[in-house]
Amino acid sequence: MKMKSMYLPLLALALAAFGIGTTEFVIMGLLPDVARDLDVTIPDAGMLITGYALGVAIGAPIMAFATARFPRKKALIGLMAIFIAGNAFCALAESYNLLMIARVVTALCHGAFFGIGSIAAANLAPPNRRASAIAMMFMGLTIANVLGVPFGTLLGQEMGWRATFWAVTVIGVVAFAALAILLPRDKPEAPPSLMTEMAVMRDLRVWMALGLTIFNSAAIFALFTYIAPILGEITQISPRAVSYTLLLIGVGLTVGNFIGGRMTDRHPRTTLLVTFIAVGLFQLIFYWSALSFIPAEITLFLWGVAFFASCSAVHYNAITVGSRAPNLISTINVGAFNTGNALGAWAGGKVIEAELGLRAVPLTAVGFSVVTIMLCLAFLRTRGKDTDKQTPQENAEENKAAELQPAHG
Repeated sequence: MKMKSMYLPLLALALAAFGIGTTEFVIMGLLPDVARDLDVTIPDAGMLITGYALGVAIGAPIMAFATARFPRKKALIGLMAIFIAGNAFCALAESYNLLMIARVVTALCHGAFFGIGSIAAANLAPPNRRASAIAMMFMGLTIANVLGVPFGTLLGQEMGWRATFWAVTVIGVVAFAALAILLPRDKPEAPPSLMTEMAVMRDLRVWMALGLTIFNSAAIFALFTYIAPILGEITQISPRAVSYTLLLIGVGLTVGNFIGGRMTDRHPRTTLLVTFIAVGLFQLIFYWSALSFIPAEITLFLWGVAFFASCSAVHYNAITVGSRAPNLISTINVGAFNTGNALGAWAGGKVIEAELGLRAVPLTAVGFSVVTIMLCLAFLRTRGKDTDKQTPQENAEENKAAELQPAHG
């Protein structure tokens, strides 16, 4: 495909990624509104994030194999249809339980879409531009954090949280049409052999890599899930200022995505440890800086940078150690990320319910970071050599795996 003709299909994929990223994360800024409207506690509302994350974790590998016999275009369009229906049900939900079910339905498309979409994006470009094509698709996820989440939060605060889900539904409809019109047709491929790909799961390093993804994600989302109520009650800023803070964090995520990618290219294993330490350090600093507006804003921006830099590193690490079955490991790693998301949201809610209060949430996040750092040190020791210097054969395997995989889930 010529270079010019690949951009419109990539934009269609990026638009879908934007919608999926927005619906996953915007609920964090709307927790107080949802809790108040549905008459539930903040920790109960936080379980809506946990439910979505578990839907991704459980649904990702199931949906990936369920759609394996379909052409990628048909699979992506079908997954986007699930996304549209799920968000419409969220907007219509009249009770907490119905909203939870709608969130889980929406989550079913998440992991499989990013897994299949990344392969589709790579196939749109010539071999020397595949990584750039994947990055262009995932720019939609980054923009979701920069624009979709803060403006979705602002819309929900001004017009009610249901308006946000209606807006995301409209984005899904536009993305559905764009995928249907712009993505080229492809031929169905033979489904992957589950037994062959599952053989890679016998490698201890694969399980350790997935563990790093889970605990790092738990550290991040133990704090991120409750960032809106923390800013409102501890930092004592207005709901509008919360939206602007989410925008600032989104800018940090964009910067972190760029920095993390560059660092990981050069020193993949060292980047793991450095970014894990940075995430934990800024969460610890936030325990004190949350008491004052300007220090809180600075800390959260830097935390956002470390956040997405670490996500790039852990995903690249997983597909490297699982390079014999990169498609399977990439999908499972998306599930691992969301398992950690659920674990962190659950732990933060339990801390609040235990009457330790919102003030203790950053320390809960730090606890998960400590576990992540310790596991990372153990993982690096399993290499048995300088972990940032691989043989030419290892580098070739990593580059081949990275060509067809997203930077983060």
